[in-house]
Amino acid sequence: MSSSGPRGVRREYGRTYVVRPKGRHLATIVWLHGIGDNGNSWSQVLGNLPLDNVKWICPTAPTRPVAAFGGFPCTAWFDVEETSVDGPDDVQGLDASAAHIANLLSSEPSDVRLGIGGFSMGAATALHSAACYAHGRFSNGVAYPITLSAIIGLSGWLPCSRTLRTKIESSQTAFRRAAALPIMLGHGRGDEVVTYRNGERSAEFLRNSGFSYLNFKAYNGLGHHTIPEEMDDVSKWLRARLGLDRSCG
Repeated sequence: MSSSGPRGVRREYGRTYVVRPKGRHLATIVWLHGIGDNGNSWSQVLGNLPLDNVKWICPTAPTRPVAAFGGFPCTAWFDVEETSVDGPDDVQGLDASAAHIANLLSSEPSDVRLGIGGFSMGAATALHSAACYAHGRFSNGVAYPITLSAIIGLSGWLPCSRTLRTKIESSQTAFRRAAALPIMLGHGRGDEVVTYRNGERSAEFLRNSGFSYLNFKAYNGLGHHTIPEEMDDVSKWLRARLGLDRSCG
């Protein structure tokens, strides 16, 4: 599948990996890898979580030149110069990836709850999707097509932070959606790629924009990776927020 990137360039997405639920299908979550990675590595991690009612969809980003690497091409959900809430935003690239993710979720059964999670750049893309969902449309004005029930961002940052509050305050509907959307953010205090302060400030921007249903957790000594403790927290949070504990299947 392809999408139009900056200046109309068509970008081909890589392979999508799917982890089927072991029990009754109650939720589907798209999980987005970090820069230079692919969907396969995360599908193996997620498949081992004690979440038998969750279907995981792990797509692979297009390969594109990345400004932060001097234009060197690698898998990336959008172009990025710096992994910071203050950096310039590739809005067109963010919108294209958010639309691709929404399309992956649009064919799921109507009684299944939908979520988006990710690591690093994947977390940034998940948070952009959250903003599009609350606002009701992508940055380019096209309507956002699905309803989200959970957002997870690990070791990431909030893109388009400067315009978020204006978008959410644009309507009562946007404000209500933002306030009701559960978000979990996790960040290592020792992160050398996306600094802990950027994770902390992302949470502050989100809360100040109306995303009040937000849980931010710091992990002492953690660098730019995940650990079993953090993934245990993800599992517990998802079970509670999506009502998975109520299922016996």
